[in-house]
Amino acid sequence: MSDSTPSSATPETQLAVRILGIGASAGGLAPLEEFLAAIPPDSHMAYVVVQHLDPTHRALLPELLQRVTPMSVRQATHGMSIEPDCVYVIPPNAELSVVDGLLSLAKPLEPRGMRLPINILFSSLARAQGEQAIGVVLSGMGSDGTLGLQAIKAVGGLTAAQQPDTAQFDAMPRSAIDAKCADIIAPPEDLPASILACLTQASVHVASGEPSAEPEAESRLESTPLQRIFRLLQQRTGHDFSLYKHSSLQRRIERRMAIHQIATLAHYADFLQRNPQEIDLLFKEVLIGVTSFFRDSAVWEYLADTTVPAMLAQQKGEHHLRAWVIGCSTGEEAYSLAMVFTEALEALPRPHGLTLQIFASDLSPDAIATARRGHYPADISKHVSPGRLSRFFTARANGYQINRDIRDLVLFAQQDVVLDPPFTRLDMISCRNLLIYFDQSLQRKLIPLFHYSLRAGGILLLGSSETVGRYTQLFAPLEPKLRLYLRQENVQNRDIRLPFKSPSPLARTAKETPVPHSPTSSHLHDSLQAAADQVLLQVYAPAAVVVNGEGDIVYISGSTGKYLEPAAGKANWNFYAMVREGLRAPIASALRKAAKQSEPEHLHNLRVPLPGGATQCVDVTVQELREPTALRGMMIIVFRDTGLADKQRAKTATRQTHSMELKQYQDEIQTLREENHASQEELQSANEELQSTNEELQSTNEELTTSKEEMQSMNEELQTINAEMQTKLDDLALAQSDMQNLLNSIDIAIVFLDQNLNVRRYTDRASKIINIRESDVGRPLSDLTTSLQYPELNEDALSTLNTLAFCEKQIFSTDGRWFTVRIMPYRRLDNVIDGVVITLLDITATKELEQDLRKDLKS
Repeated sequence: MSDSTPSSATPETQLAVRILGIGASAGGLAPLEEFLAAIPPDSHMAYVVVQHLDPTHRALLPELLQRVTPMSVRQATHGMSIEPDCVYVIPPNAELSVVDGLLSLAKPLEPRGMRLPINILFSSLARAQGEQAIGVVLSGMGSDGTLGLQAIKAVGGLTAAQQPDTAQFDAMPRSAIDAKCADIIAPPEDLPASILACLTQASVHVASGEPSAEPEAESRLESTPLQRIFRLLQQRTGHDFSLYKHSSLQRRIERRMAIHQIATLAHYADFLQRNPQEIDLLFKEVLIGVTSFFRDSAVWEYLADTTVPAMLAQQKGEHHLRAWVIGCSTGEEAYSLAMVFTEALEALPRPHGLTLQIFASDLSPDAIATARRGHYPADISKHVSPGRLSRFFTARANGYQINRDIRDLVLFAQQDVVLDPPFTRLDMISCRNLLIYFDQSLQRKLIPLFHYSLRAGGILLLGSSETVGRYTQLFAPLEPKLRLYLRQENVQNRDIRLPFKSPSPLARTAKETPVPHSPTSSHLHDSLQAAADQVLLQVYAPAAVVVNGEGDIVYISGSTGKYLEPAAGKANWNFYAMVREGLRAPIASALRKAAKQSEPEHLHNLRVPLPGGATQCVDVTVQELREPTALRGMMIIVFRDTGLADKQRAKTATRQTHSMELKQYQDEIQTLREENHASQEELQSANEELQSTNEELQSTNEELTTSKEEMQSMNEELQTINAEMQTKLDDLALAQSDMQNLLNSIDIAIVFLDQNLNVRRYTDRASKIINIRESDVGRPLSDLTTSLQYPELNEDALSTLNTLAFCEKQIFSTDGRWFTVRIMPYRRLDNVIDGVVITLLDITATKELEQDLRKDLKS
């Protein structure tokens, strides 16, 4: 089980607005619109959108997204509160995160080309919302968002990615899928419905309160759906989770059930039976670990200032310090311990003769692989001081690489602390936030195991919610609040029993069956041949023991005193407790191998220390017994001494030959070494040049990739705006056509002039009075000829433009017609004067009628 925090959310988290983070890059505008358009308006969640934007240009993303959703779309500002059913969009040249329920903006620390804003948002959601966090990765180039989704998944949140074949650029969603950190994979328009269905299913499980199947009786436990799931996990992975706390495991199981929309544990057990791949995913789910460098700073400060210096001060002469970090997850705690020890060792006067080896173990192979790589994201700078960053890390693309001197101090191994043999002769054990996942019976097995593994004066470090329980006689508290304990000596502990075999109901074996005596055994003593055979078996046959599946000795043949010795304290016939130093680890490994094969497993030249300082070489054979039936499933271990004298004669016989060959080999090696040294210098020089060129090319490539993504995002916005402008141009052209037809249909001469009295527009009727052609648009009015006897026309138009006063005159034309010439300002919709309008109305008939009336009056 990885080092992880409880998956249950705090009350504050449960009451807060649930936030869904969306990350997109190149090709992300269309899927963003499809995703938001598919969200129901009453989802009661907030949505935070991060897209790779050009830091030097204003983004139009909020305006574009507002068109497709009825929810309010806002550009994020620092300290903005988060409201449900709202969309918040990252501004250019900023990093967006969620801190204490508010949006937080910060200037990017990394140079352009190395920024990962989606990871920053998702990581902050994991910290702020825990298992309530939701992350979605859409179209984009690169791998931004993958580490963030891993952080969300680690705390039990929900993760989703766009189906790669629907993405214009599939690198980002494919990276998340390949990293096995996407719970839901679907087209963008289907993702909201899938996410909401998953959340609804999870809430149904919580509301229904389905029993967690805590065992009341062993027979009842065997038939529960939860126990079926444990059995399938054990058959597939070899690890037994039946004694882990069922409440924690069931939350992880219910999360997988919600993803597949399965209603009951029984149906999910059936689903696992049909889909072995889901068992692998469930195994990774229950192993999800949450860790960080120098987690719980008060603990590390006390270790660095007090505990570790005091431990080093007690060492006399040369000493090899050994520590074990159990449940190391992705390695941050193991490397933190290595840094603290290194700083303490550097503070000692030299030469001090002290060396260090840290063993770090975890059940998860993926976590161990990540720890071995030693590459961590850039946001570890929040937990690691600048001094330690520069001392123990090297800045790399997208993060930091642990330095070789620290990496070499830590040995990572995939190990089950419940089943596998422990590391021993340790100075310190760190087992933080692991025991909280085990029930009381398993915790009572492990605390004595830790005592057994530590040297005198060894230190035990537990998590903030863990204690040694009733084993106060084994460990004395050094600093109770920090859960630091000191190993106690001269303790007669009757409960120590190394849990190499899981004591759970799943792995329980039947009580050992004693090897029955032959029914004719009473007659053997009366037979001379049988008696002789018995003497030969006891005196000349090799020593051997038969052990059952839990390692308990059920039969001994011959003299085994050189290989086994009784353990101190209560009588204990367990083979692992009795076997001598030097044989325990290799024989334990051979037992595991022999159980998986039909052939015997042979070990050669194992060394066993004898009284007086001598060493005995031993060959060991381990084989699983299949016949007779009474011994089936048990293992036989046979010991054969190789003999000290034989070994000495073999050394003497070959010493002279070796001396002659050694001289020849040394000469050849020296020649090869000189040639190799010259070649190595040449290769080193060439490698340094290539490395420098590679780093420059990599930096250039990252900058170009980022620029391409930003340009792609901007291009998408411009294409959308261009489409809108084209639509508006079409509407404008149609309106212009309508206006032209309207003007021509009213049969009135009208001329539109701009502020410089240049012709802007005219009607067909006006061209018959003023000599205007299509090519005259834009020419000054004063350049045009007219049939009107109106030389003041240009001056009157200029006066109207300056004074805004209407001008109306009756003007006679050269062709004998009369016109009412009206000049008025051209006023736009925004109330700005932008020229004049000249209207020419033919009043010839009115004038003729007026003249006729005057004649009639005179006559």
